[in-house]
Amino acid sequence: MKTLNDFNFKEKQALIRVDFNVPLDKEGKVTDANRIEAAKPTILKILEDGGSVVLMSHLGRPDGKEEKYSLKHIVQKVAEIIGVEPKFVNDCVGEEARKAADELQPGEILLLENLRFHKEEKAGDEAFAKELSQMGDIYVNDAFGTAHRAHASTTIVAKYFENKCFGFLLEKEIKNLDKVLNSKEKPVTAVLGGAKVSSKITVIENILDKIDHLIIGGGMAYTFILARGGKIGDSLVEKDKQELALDILKQAKEKNVEVHLPVDSIIADSFSEEAKTQTSKIDQIPDDWMGLDAGPDSIKNFDEVIQKSKIILWNGPLGVFEMDTFSKGTIALGNSIAEATKNGAFSLVGGGDSVAAVKKFGFENKVSYVSTGGGAMLEMLEGKSLPGIQAIEK
Repeated sequence: MKTLNDFNFKEKQALIRVDFNVPLDKEGKVTDANRIEAAKPTILKILEDGGSVVLMSHLGRPDGKEEKYSLKHIVQKVAEIIGVEPKFVNDCVGEEARKAADELQPGEILLLENLRFHKEEKAGDEAFAKELSQMGDIYVNDAFGTAHRAHASTTIVAKYFENKCFGFLLEKEIKNLDKVLNSKEKPVTAVLGGAKVSSKITVIENILDKIDHLIIGGGMAYTFILARGGKIGDSLVEKDKQELALDILKQAKEKNVEVHLPVDSIIADSFSEEAKTQTSKIDQIPDDWMGLDAGPDSIKNFDEVIQKSKIILWNGPLGVFEMDTFSKGTIALGNSIAEATKNGAFSLVGGGDSVAAVKKFGFENKVSYVSTGGGAMLEMLEGKSLPGIQAIEK
């Protein structure tokens, strides 16, 4: 694996694909700068070597050039975090961009305009990628969040560079996921939550050979309970996935993986903070009631599994954590994983909702690693090769 430490950037210009797709408020101010913070070590290493940096990223899903998606909105935040005021150019290709890149001096940063203002970016256009490649001597991919996309700036551009490598963030993502997927330490526990079995089926099938315990929570648990003959009331369910659920349980048994399903549920008479709630056995939920969180016995059972685990993967919440009433299961799970981590377990959290929960409830610094790429992480867990990673390894 070629990384930043394989290169000295003195008098070299690095073209870095970063993931600065950060949320902005109505005034265009950055509301969460984590992704910029995550790229900081890579940028600083190059500047400290005596090199210069050209940063390229997308922001949002623009339809052509849209002012609200301009990367000019993040210039000040980048300056504040990196400690160097980036020069900004109103395009990512063309004469103006090329001239700004050519004039860059060691120690300086150039931020290009939003790549997705050009449809060629997502199309993986060769000519567009070639034009981008002319802005640097060494290509660095540090955008894990887009590594599963074969876009011009994440994959195609790499073929025009003899010298290319992973940035520190991407390197960290690969190594931490590898710790989970190829661990020598046992037991390994995967906690999979969220709404649908169908969205996690490939992940489950791929990781069954690598884990000892599988905790299934969130909305997807009700499909398993129904498949086993339970009564789930009005709970979220994929009725057409019951056979699939039973097949997963069969595969797990054959591979000696212990599956832990919730045994009780916090149920509500409507999908609302103001709903009436009670605790019910998960397979005896009355008609017109729905399960919206894990119950106290489930939380206790899950905690026992987690405390004896050496490696923990957490992908997906245990309930509708966005509503305080139904957040207790997810918070308790976070506390369990934090406790196990404190006692020496390695814990990795990934996937949009689990990352949001970890941030909301203050577990970010209590787990071993929080992945920055939802889709990319899921594809790696599914056993897929990511084009952005393959392009560097070629």
